[in-house]
Amino acid sequence: MRWFTYKIQSLLLAGLERTSPTRLRREEGQTFVEYAMILALVGVTLVAALTFLRNKIDAFYTQIGNDFAAATS
Repeated sequence: MRWFTYKIQSLLLAGLERTSPTRLRREEGQTFVEYAMILALVGVTLVAALTFLRNKIDAFYTQIGNDFAAATS
């Protein structure tokens, strides 16, 4: 059992030694998360704005439909 534990520790240390510090500081994932959070914030804001303005938007489209119906008859 000790040999197995030693072998795993050796493999882990070898992997850490091969990993350069620049690889540990990569920011691609961080940038992706930041953009995802901004997109989520925009989505929530859009839903809130449309919910708040729902009655005005409905009235606007109803008026357009009424005007169109009056113009075509």
